[in-house]
Amino acid sequence: MVRDKLAKGTIVAAEGLDDPPTDKNKKRPKFNNNKIEWDGMVFDSSKEYKRYRELLLLLKVGEIGQLRRQVVYNLSVCDYIADHVYIDAKTGLEVVEDVKSEITRKLPVYRLKNKMMFKELGIRIKEV
Repeated sequence: MVRDKLAKGTIVAAEGLDDPPTDKNKKRPKFNNNKIEWDGMVFDSSKEYKRYRELLLLLKVGEIGQLRRQVVYNLSVCDYIADHVYIDAKTGLEVVEDVKSEITRKLPVYRLKNKMMFKELGIRIKEV
């Protein structure tokens, strides 16, 4: 459409018409985190990726078992997606873990889901 107007002379100039798209147009992450792709998996942050690698080591040495990622828990009005869920080998208890920054820990939506997880399912989220 802009090219047609240029050809007709109704527009004198159009800056950046042939410029390739830049990262400036790319949507910035909400909390300045960078997604990490590793071994076919996508992690929402480098902190979440590093924690998963730590958990893999703990799994290898037998301190935890049954490691899972992105486990969905159905709550009454929404779903909660846990970053990591595993069994603590010492206690035999399931651990639901979420990797959070100080900013995201304070978000009202997260705090509400955290409370709902305990009230509805009796699960306390371990924040890392």
